[in-house]
Amino acid sequence: MIKMSSKLKKVDRSTLSDRVHNELSSLLISGQLLPGQMFSLRSLADTLGTSAMPVREAVGRLVAERALEILPNRAIRVPLMTVSRFLELRTIRIELEGLATAQAALNRNQRQLNRMLDLQRLFEEARQSKEPNGQVAVRLNKNLHFCVYGAAGMPILFDMIEALWLQIGPVLNYDLAINSERLMNRQAHIHHKNMVQGIKMKRPEQAAAALVQDLMSASELIMEKNVLSPD
Repeated sequence: MIKMSSKLKKVDRSTLSDRVHNELSSLLISGQLLPGQMFSLRSLADTLGTSAMPVREAVGRLVAERALEILPNRAIRVPLMTVSRFLELRTIRIELEGLATAQAALNRNQRQLNRMLDLQRLFEEARQSKEPNGQVAVRLNKNLHFCVYGAAGMPILFDMIEALWLQIGPVLNYDLAINSERLMNRQAHIHHKNMVQGIKMKRPEQAAAALVQDLMSASELIMEKNVLSPD
């Protein structure tokens, strides 16, 4: 079992299972929980400072969302990411996130565009730093993507994308956090820049194409690093 006390925050009892679900979801999406990492219901409840019931409910929701799994010995595990599962998720992400990006180019407002431009600039600054911080890059990358998807103005689509990131986050963002090659790779910055430029100019095809290129280049680097489990 891997201790999680260094990553989880105490949860106010009044928030119960929704707050636990949100906290665990954030850790999964940001790559702070790793594929294959295991923990128990009791240790998780103790770390969060709550009873077992809200944790059990939150874990049950995440199991249904394919973000966690319960093993025969009742341990809770972040699922391993196989090559075939990774490729299937990539195919679905290209369709859904590409649609959201195209819609963002049509529906975004000035405040949302300004936020995208700020996040794009901050990501480039993190990449150019003498000592690039992977955790900062992960946060900026996630915030930029979800800023774009939120600007689409399609809440059901947004929730579907978030569910995909619950599954892909542990391998996608953990690899970005520790892999200096991905962080220093200029392709990510170019794709982000082209995506935001397409949104700025209200060109949905350009924006969606840049998003797809971003997903493809990132996935190819992940597959080259052998961080996926065999089928």
